[in-house]
Amino acid sequence: MSTKNKTNQKKQYIFGPVPSRRLGRSLGVDIVPFKVCSLDCVYCQLGRTTEKTIERKDYVPIDEVISELNERLNSGIEADYITISGSGEPTLHSRLGELLDRIRLITKIPIAILTNSVLFDDESVRADCCKADVVLPSLDAADQPTFERINRPCANISIENVISGLCEFKKQFTGRIWLEVFIVEGINTSPQQIDKLKAAVERIKPDKVQLNTAVRPTADNNIIMVTRVRLEQLAELFGDNAEVIADFSAAQVSKHIARKSEDVLEMLKRRPCSLNDICNGLSMPPNEVIKHIEFLRARGLIETSSKSGVLFYRPTPSQPIK
Repeated sequence: MSTKNKTNQKKQYIFGPVPSRRLGRSLGVDIVPFKVCSLDCVYCQLGRTTEKTIERKDYVPIDEVISELNERLNSGIEADYITISGSGEPTLHSRLGELLDRIRLITKIPIAILTNSVLFDDESVRADCCKADVVLPSLDAADQPTFERINRPCANISIENVISGLCEFKKQFTGRIWLEVFIVEGINTSPQQIDKLKAAVERIKPDKVQLNTAVRPTADNNIIMVTRVRLEQLAELFGDNAEVIADFSAAQVSKHIARKSEDVLEMLKRRPCSLNDICNGLSMPPNEVIKHIEFLRARGLIETSSKSGVLFYRPTPSQPIK
């Protein structure tokens, strides 16, 4: 194996910067293995959770994460946020707080955390997340049956504890909270469900409420996207600080994304591939690959099919397989 290939294999924790509707140019930091999560959401764009857990552990070596991040920053990249996110639930990493402290020592770029909110009833998790500048938690349900239907949590996770944890975090956190609510047609769209969600949001008092829906392929194939018009109507119900974040804008796609997307398309022209196939074949993390898939789908260059519950991507008929 060449030195170059060894180097490429070593780089596995940092991805991007990728364009984000919520965060601008986002430099991602992935600190939990693929699909290690406390939830198994029906709408997840990464597929089904492979390890469902609420155990906080030292999942990846923080020294290596910082080393790779420092190398990327020294290369001259520009980013609006360093985003702790990736392919699993980042608050599961037991050294999250230490990671944020060490990031502060090497850059002034603000730090954001994407989280499913499940562990906010844990004081140590709240303390860790208080070290960020922006926290983007999610809340898709306000009663237990709907929570279990949409998010399919680990056993014994209470939605009331999740909401209460978010309320406590709001009291402690001096940064901004942008709460994402994922709307799934037929599950949390009834007037009763919206009223419950609205009441929960009023308790939490986030700085923003950001409504999303299934514009990408999802873990469950039967998830129905809510229209933009409907999302805008719902945003009005949630108040002046609510906005629609669905429908990724192709205008924000950088030349870097376009160039890398060509590599993805060339791979798919040889054979249909799953998300994992593309990640492994091109040595890219899942969140970065998803941006390229979205870029190609928006231009009608690829389509999806499902086999045994796994999504596969392939060129459209105008892009024949080689």
